[in-house]
Parts: sequence; structure tokens; C-alpha cells
Amino acid sequence: MTLVKFTNGQKNQAVNPFFSDVFDSILNDSFLSDKLASRTPAVNIAETENAFHIDLAAPGLKKGDFKISLDKNVLSVSADKKTENVEEDKKFSKREYSYNSFTRSFTLPEVADHSKIEAEYTDGILKVNVAKKEEAKIQSREIAVK
Repeated sequence: MTLVKFTNGQKNQAVNPFFSDVFDSILNDSFLSDKLASRTPAVNIAETENAFHIDLAAPGLKKGDFKISLDKNVLSVSADKKTENVEEDKKFSKREYSYNSFTRSFTLPEVADHSKIEAEYTDGILKVNVAKKEEAKIQSREIAVK
């Protein structure tokens, strides 16, 4: 009886199956994937009748860490945070550095009003509201049947 290992759609088969198992376990490690995923904040984008709402989950930052800019119709949200902790005890010195930065860019549609963009940072969520132009707002009316 021969055991066959299925690849489940993966194309990276090495000559020796041991190496592919080792590399798969390293590359699919939850610690590494959590670190890579934490570099870019999750985003929720919603549209209402009057505006577009962009919510970025960016806990641990301050209002001053964010930079929001608009270049033509591209809205960019970035943050840069640098922390340095120094502890000295006896003859031992320990330094911990932490650098966190990200940039997210969004292409605004034609109906977005570039002069009416507001941002608010509360409880780790950056909320950016982009109003729609008056002529782009959906107007509802009842149509009579003849």
C-alpha cells in the first residue's frame, strides 16, 4: 500500500517532501502571518445615500500619528509610529524598538465631493467620511402608472 500526500492545489512540490513540509510550516506559521497581517489595518467601506464611509482598524495609535492626503481623486491614509523603551538595571541595558507604519490608498469615485472629507479617530477606529456631490445623491420619487 502506498501513501500519497495530496497537495490541495499547492504547486510548490520540492524534490524531497521533507523540505516542502519544513518550508510550508515556516511560511504558514501563525506568528509570521499575524505579524504580516498586523502591518496593514483592516478596512470597512460602506456607502449611504449621502456619503462614503471608510473605517480603518488601527488600535494603539494617536490622532497625531495619522496623515490623510488627497491627490486628485486618490485618498491616502498613512500612519507612522516609533516607540523606544530603555531599561537600565545593574550592568544590563535593554533597548526595545518598535516601528509601525502603513499606507492605504483609495480611489474616490466621480460622485465624491473632495471639499467635504472628515476624519475622526475614536477607540482604535479611524473613521473617514466622504460626502457625495448634491447632483449625485439618489433622489427617490413615486412614478404614477397611466
